[in-house]
Amino acid sequence: MIIMQPTVIHTTKTPPQPEGLYAELMSHAAGLPNDELFAQLIASQTAGIGALPPGLGLNEEVFAALLARHFPNMQLVIRRTTSDSADRELEHEDVLALILEHRADLDVSEIWMAEIVTTACMASDHLWQDLGLWTRKYLTELMTQNFPTLAAKNTQDMKWKKFLYKQLCEKEEIRVCRAPSCEVCADYQKCFGPEE
Repeated sequence: MIIMQPTVIHTTKTPPQPEGLYAELMSHAAGLPNDELFAQLIASQTAGIGALPPGLGLNEEVFAALLARHFPNMQLVIRRTTSDSADRELEHEDVLALILEHRADLDVSEIWMAEIVTTACMASDHLWQDLGLWTRKYLTELMTQNFPTLAAKNTQDMKWKKFLYKQLCEKEEIRVCRAPSCEVCADYQKCFGPEE
């Protein structure tokens, strides 16, 4: 059961920790691909970690379907906020289409994951942080498991958000970088450096 409520602002000095909800979700996991990743995303979002809105950016019905499929018998209260990102709708559609072109076609959860990743791309931090993942390695796992052909293109371990937008530019034959190759670019560290 999902109960939609207005957002409540927590006034405690220590932020909520996601480990408890993560463990609870995993105790109800269905043993499907993405169970662990979805549990991490939900637990982090609920604790205020990352940039995903309630329901991970999915509409109420889709989020309910995700919970029912991956965490049967789990009841979760979701605090819903209204946000309007119509000004970035075309960008959202382009990123989502790119990601979906590369889905593994093994499970319906790949579609949900593509929407969640796209929503996080609209935020301003590193993608793994905007998603609320605990380390960057989980983002690499997410991309490899759900969008393997896209992940395989990131041969130099480029930061994922920059990599996705670079793929969009290449697809549209837009050249935004002035350097002839990444290796000689003055901004190399901004694209390929550590994401801590």
